[in-house]
Amino acid sequence: MTDQIRERADIPEAEDADLRVSTVSNEGQSYFSLVWRRFRRSIPGVIGLVLVAVLLIVSLFAPFFAPVDPNNTAESFTPPTSIGFHVPGDGPEAGWRLLPVAFPIVETDELDPVTFQPLVGPDHDNPVELGFFVKGWEYSFLGLTMNRHFIGATDGTPINFLGTDKLGRDILSRGIIGSRISLTIALSAITLITVIGTLIGITSGYIGGRTDLWLQRLVEIVLAFPQLPLYLALASLIPVTASSTLFLTFVIVVIVGLGWAQLSREVRSKTLALRRVDYVKAAKAVGASDFRIISRHILPNVVSHVIVAVTLGIPTIVLLESFLGFLGFAVKPPMISWGLMLQDAATFSVIGSYPWILSPVGFVLLAVFAFNALGDGLRDAIDPY
Repeated sequence: MTDQIRERADIPEAEDADLRVSTVSNEGQSYFSLVWRRFRRSIPGVIGLVLVAVLLIVSLFAPFFAPVDPNNTAESFTPPTSIGFHVPGDGPEAGWRLLPVAFPIVETDELDPVTFQPLVGPDHDNPVELGFFVKGWEYSFLGLTMNRHFIGATDGTPINFLGTDKLGRDILSRGIIGSRISLTIALSAITLITVIGTLIGITSGYIGGRTDLWLQRLVEIVLAFPQLPLYLALASLIPVTASSTLFLTFVIVVIVGLGWAQLSREVRSKTLALRRVDYVKAAKAVGASDFRIISRHILPNVVSHVIVAVTLGIPTIVLLESFLGFLGFAVKPPMISWGLMLQDAATFSVIGSYPWILSPVGFVLLAVFAFNALGDGLRDAIDPY
């Protein structure tokens, strides 16, 4: 019957055999391929990954994305520049535009009914065209002097997209430049916390005995410290005249010194469970060294938990740096960080009169959301059960 069907359809025998091959792929997939397949199904996780990539790119090329010199002073507490696609009025420049235009903030003829000071507002009679990759303030990058910026006024007019602070400095540019310090503190601290916590946790869980006993007592002592008072006490030990680099290094050391204990305890619990599995016992039976067992069998199974802990730990450090910076215990001028920028919003009267001074909160919220969303997506992808 099969031969008759083949003769009627004029299908060669080789092609007929190919048609009977199963369409299911027999090709094996790596662990990371499976994790990526599960991760890309998580919409918040993918959004977090994109936002984290954008944050890292912007912080790496911060002067290029900063439209105004962050140290340049102008009118204090200037409101954000109005942006629109329509120019009101009856003049020659009135009408709709394909590209957005900015309306500089100028003093008007109206007076404030309480303070009798001139009110400021957008100047609709003199719109400024915006563009990409425009010329602006000069900066140095990789030893080269450059003046191109991602967005700005085509004629070089300073545009304050988020307004200015009490000294007349552009908030958006300072926030972009400040992302370098805030993310550097977070990434440097989480890297050291990961290395120290993983090493101590694996050592304590795998060796056991007196080593585990003494290391866990050390972990309990570190976890018993009230962190916030200790942060403030240690940060206050540095003299005000100390350099910014020394102050920044000390802040990172303090964060690492109090942050590695929790991760080490989590890694220890994973190691205690892994050292009892059959393949670890088999490796010991054939005479494998402890280093080989740890590097080939235990550490790869711990890395997945460490990656999730890292992505979820970075937002905590960002919030901690912002809080310490707001209190004046983090970086010092001339360095710029998100926490340091929030010092301008320390009084209620300033917030009520100039609400745009709270714009640095948006940078912190964006970073925290991005890393939290990425961490949640990785956690569900790495351990779906």
